[in-house]
Amino acid sequence: MPPRLLFPIFLAFLGLAGCATPERLSEPRPAPPPVAAHTWQQVDRDILAEAQAASDVAKDFAGRRMAQWRQLVEKRAEADFIPWFSSYLTQQWLTTKIAWYELSADEGSRPPVDRLATYLQEQYYERVLIPVAKEIDPTTVTGQATKRYVEQLAAGIKPLARRYAIPAEQFARRLQDLPAIALAPPAAHDASLYQLIEAGQIDALPAYAALLRQIRAANEKAGAGLSKTRISPVARQVSQEMLNRLAISGGTSAATTLIGGVAGTVISIGAAGLGVMLHEAKRGAIESRLRSILNASLDDMWQLLMSDPETGVTAGIHHLNEQIGNSFPQTFSQPVVGEQLLQEIPLPDLPPAPDAIIEPPAAAPPDREP
Repeated sequence: MPPRLLFPIFLAFLGLAGCATPERLSEPRPAPPPVAAHTWQQVDRDILAEAQAASDVAKDFAGRRMAQWRQLVEKRAEADFIPWFSSYLTQQWLTTKIAWYELSADEGSRPPVDRLATYLQEQYYERVLIPVAKEIDPTTVTGQATKRYVEQLAAGIKPLARRYAIPAEQFARRLQDLPAIALAPPAAHDASLYQLIEAGQIDALPAYAALLRQIRAANEKAGAGLSKTRISPVARQVSQEMLNRLAISGGTSAATTLIGGVAGTVISIGAAGLGVMLHEAKRGAIESRLRSILNASLDDMWQLLMSDPETGVTAGIHHLNEQIGNSFPQTFSQPVVGEQLLQEIPLPDLPPAPDAIIEPPAAAPPDREP
């Protein structure tokens, strides 16, 4: 056949091939087979294990940061608050304040011990806790530890789809059915496990921001940790001891110095010098007692910040881990306990075999019913 006739035929075949190709490409792909139930069970177990591992890592981080915070608090109290409190001028000023509280007390007003405790607590807050918070803030540690949990959890869960050859769509649907944050209403304050680990910037997730706000609100309501509004036991104890000491020493007579106003109080140089000498002789005992009280208070504050599931620095971790754990059957983490033990069925008495040695039955223990 002449070449000029072959060329049109070749073009016609190309046209037919081009028309057929889109039809083949447009054919729907077969849906992947469903994942076997036992595979999902293993995936669920792995998710629980990864959640626990992430919790351990995040809590360890929080513990190390808070240990540093505690050291800073102790150092700051030793360098500032204790010397300020035990100084002669501060003790004189506190005595004057107590006298003023006593003179101005009337029915319905707060007792002097509470008013002095509030003042001492404010001083501790401003002289110790605020400066330390500029380096390590427990509120910030809460967010940092929760982020560490999410990062560790995402790193452990994302490879599971590839490990068990699960299609991405099916794996995503599975994670979307598992709650991680449950604070609705509104609905935006809920988040699934999928949303949690796939959020590029966790701070931008509304449910995560709502979780941190709830923890801060619970902390303020309970007056826990770094509260400035609630009178702490340590402030009340120090205040009460000052009142007792002043009453024993006759220090309450300092109220007479308020006649004409505090600004008009004049203390002679000789009396002041003698007072300083007497004060310095017992200053070490005052500081030792205050240090003991502050250490006990710091222990209580530490326990509250580290262990309280609603207000502590691990409250975010606790919420996430609890929501994820409650999404799975309890049989994954708890053994199945039968309702009752099987009843023993006695065998009928059989005649002894020939030449058998028959031994008497063993006596039952005295503390056990036959």
